[in-house]
Amino acid sequence: MHLINKISCRQTVYWLTFSFSVIASTLIVTHTSQASTASNQQVPQALAEAKKRGYEIAENADLQDLGYSDMQVNVKMILLDAMGRRAERSLAVNTLEMTKDGDRSLTLFLSPRDQKGTVLLTHAHPQANDDQWLYLPALRRVKRITANDRSGPFVGSEFAYEDMIRQEVDDYSYRLLKSTQFEDKPAWLLERTPKDIHSGYSKQHVWLDKQAYRIWRIDFYDRKNTLLKTLFFEGYQQYANAYWRPLRSIMENYQTGKKTILEYSDYRFKTGLTTAQFSQYQLRSQAH
Repeated sequence: MHLINKISCRQTVYWLTFSFSVIASTLIVTHTSQASTASNQQVPQALAEAKKRGYEIAENADLQDLGYSDMQVNVKMILLDAMGRRAERSLAVNTLEMTKDGDRSLTLFLSPRDQKGTVLLTHAHPQANDDQWLYLPALRRVKRITANDRSGPFVGSEFAYEDMIRQEVDDYSYRLLKSTQFEDKPAWLLERTPKDIHSGYSKQHVWLDKQAYRIWRIDFYDRKNTLLKTLFFEGYQQYANAYWRPLRSIMENYQTGKKTILEYSDYRFKTGLTTAQFSQYQLRSQAH
């Protein structure tokens, strides 16, 4: 009888210990599952917030530039190949602000002589395909730049045709990557993804300062998601007490080793440009 009680007591202790172990394991699994579920819920929430905040920053940057009406600027284009050899071109760039459409721009080559009179006309369209036409004086004809051609180089430079389009906010989706510093300036780092399926870029990383929403650097990633090139902006100055513009921009291509430098001078605003001057039917006359 005594022996039976001992055995019974041992069995009771065993089953109690086993039961507590099962309960503890269940609680741990349940807690881990709940924590995992909560973590999984937080990830899409954080991503949605980053996308929302990124779009807000891009929209605010665009608002800083509203009201410029039109702009004219002289540009020196400097081409540097991988060996450091240099070529120069002179351009005049006119831009027209549109209230119910994307902005329009006209780039006219003044030199060298074999490219003088070449004109690129761009009509940007929010949430629609942009339009570009290139007038080639040697052929005396206007060539339409198709969507598939916009990732190609603009007259031998490290800028693509799509880089020559004044960017509209809704051309991209956005994500705020982080709040950071750029050359001792408080800044945001945004990731923007082109909505145009024909874009030569999979994504772009954009640094802009928090003070005036000026863009200082853009990293361009190719369709294989590899860093292709970087555009740097330097020497910002404010014009008409409102509009910030750089004195210099540098496009550095890491895959070719080439650079294109644009030096800007004589910015003029509200000069009275009209839509008629940005018509594809007037390209030949603009070249003369």
